[in-house]
Amino acid sequence: MEFEDDAFVLSARAHGEAGAIVDLLTSEHGRYAAHVAGGASRRLKPFLQPGAQVRVRFRARVAEQLGAATLEPMGEGPGALFDDPLALHGLSAAAAVAAGALPEREPHHGAYLALEALISALAVPDIWPAVFVRFEAGLLQDLGFGLDLSKCAATGSMDDLIYVSPRTGRAVSAQAGEPYKDKLLRLPPFMLSAQWGLEAGDIGAGLDLTGHFLEAFVFNPLNRPLPPARVWMIDRLSDANRL
Repeated sequence: MEFEDDAFVLSARAHGEAGAIVDLLTSEHGRYAAHVAGGASRRLKPFLQPGAQVRVRFRARVAEQLGAATLEPMGEGPGALFDDPLALHGLSAAAAVAAGALPEREPHHGAYLALEALISALAVPDIWPAVFVRFEAGLLQDLGFGLDLSKCAATGSMDDLIYVSPRTGRAVSAQAGEPYKDKLLRLPPFMLSAQWGLEAGDIGAGLDLTGHFLEAFVFNPLNRPLPPARVWMIDRLSDANRL
């Protein structure tokens, strides 16, 4: 088994004296773990941080084998964000969510594109938290649990959509949801259209929304909690009054 592909590093851990086990999200082949010889060396270690983009050459004798990989760095990588600790928290959280949610060795090109878009947005402090919410919504979509925000689940109306059913993931209008508003999730307008600006509380509402469905449909069935890195990111956003 052998392939070559573009990939983002999701995580890396030391293995043996000088190697590393690297978790990668590839463009065309999905999420793969591989042994990288020399991955713990000073030369390679800076390129094995979450979010680093690499060209990977993967080889395994049989499909079920862990396999080995050689990596060629692409671009500046996470080093471009070293002066922005909050963006680095966002990058770590995105990598952790992708690593925890995506199954191994199953193509998810949409998830790769969503992570690529988020990483590009991290350099813009005013917009990346909203893009993070869209990234998580994209993951849900790619995994088959997409939110239906096109019309009201109760009336079919496409107007005044301000809630989401926590059970079905379908939008609910203000009028239809009024009697049940305490049980519904808030739908921030920016999730309906990029033309909407951000109001106070929108990012927090968006993260609550995507977090609810990631937890219910993805992480709970795997008996896993939402990644701690995501919790830490939300704490840092709260400290910075960015929710």
